[in-house]
Amino acid sequence: MKKLILGIVDFRERLLPQYADRFRGLAKVQAPDALFITCADSRVVPNLLVSTDPGELFTMRNVGNLIPPATEEGLSTGDLSEASAIEYAVSVLQVEDIVVCGHSECGAMKAVLAPSHLDDAPNLAKWLHHADGALFRLKQDRPQNGTLKLHDELSRLNVLVQRDHLMTYPAVRSAVEANRLRLSAWWFDIATGDMYAYESERQSYTLIERSVAERLTRDHRSTS
Repeated sequence: MKKLILGIVDFRERLLPQYADRFRGLAKVQAPDALFITCADSRVVPNLLVSTDPGELFTMRNVGNLIPPATEEGLSTGDLSEASAIEYAVSVLQVEDIVVCGHSECGAMKAVLAPSHLDDAPNLAKWLHHADGALFRLKQDRPQNGTLKLHDELSRLNVLVQRDHLMTYPAVRSAVEANRLRLSAWWFDIATGDMYAYESERQSYTLIERSVAERLTRDHRSTS
């Protein structure tokens, strides 16, 4: 707590002057470009990773970057918090992109592989059932990358499954079909600081460096 409190003072004295005008402009309205869905893991810092300022990124975080799928009626099969954030981002804020971002050494994915470790955490065990589709794919399909640890393979597959879950929400599905919304699957390697994007046509994750970034943004423009 001491670190947090002193951090507030440091922000107020050193950084706030740089952001004062921006915060005043954001006081009554926000217009973020994207909804960024990622894990609650303390090592994943969305605004740092994508170099965004306040007001540019609408963020949803939970254990395992999970998105409970919706029923045919569009109602969430899990906690309403995630569903509400998705609907608010798409229908109210009208973001143009949703990114689902997983990461390496994810504790949630390790727990999915070893559920007996969750005997004293019944709520967490129930929540992680939303990753069952990824576990099924891991068991059925060959690993995408033989150099990755099993839980990292699962983490990468989980991102794709959760991206698919997004399409069960009517607001998302309608916006995607109208070419007003794009869905992306990313994966962050904590040890190297590298971010990877899944490219459907290649069926693999690709390191986002400058030439790849140019291709991805060019592809995005062509679909907008």
